[in-house]
Amino acid sequence: MQQINWFERKFDFDFQQNIFPAIIERLEGTPIRLKYKIKSIPESIQAISHEETWSIKENIGHLTDLEDLWQGRLEDILSKQKYLRAWDLENKKTKTADHNNVDIIKLVDDFKKVRGETVSMLRKVDDLQIYQSALHPRLEKPMRLMDLFLFVAEHDDHHLARITELCEILK
Repeated sequence: MQQINWFERKFDFDFQQNIFPAIIERLEGTPIRLKYKIKSIPESIQAISHEETWSIKENIGHLTDLEDLWQGRLEDILSKQKYLRAWDLENKKTKTADHNNVDIIKLVDDFKKVRGETVSMLRKVDDLQIYQSALHPRLEKPMRLMDLFLFVAEHDDHHLARITELCEILK
């Protein structure tokens, strides 16, 4: 089963309930799920690209590469910026990082460390701040802090699903 391309996804953030505690749990759980997932991935397929897409290692490294963006966008919302900071849509940081030459356990540990920093920042947010918003530069729609991190959790799951898909294709 093939999932939709990330840039083709549409997002609706019209819910009003405070689901932020559950979002934090998802975010905190991503490194744990990733660590479990890599246990069954043979080393022989970890750095293989399929049809000019990222390898398993590159998908993992990409999650780490984006964590600065998520932390920066958190700062943007808390400091009441009109727009969230933009990201390089070509993902040059991931393309030039050479993740394929890094041990997969180190990639996961690096992600766990930076995600822990993000989660720590999120646990300090109060109930009013989760409803503050800024405009997403690509989607051109307002994102509350809670929406932004639901978006991040969805992005995490997108890459975890891609890793599963690559495992099925490459084994």
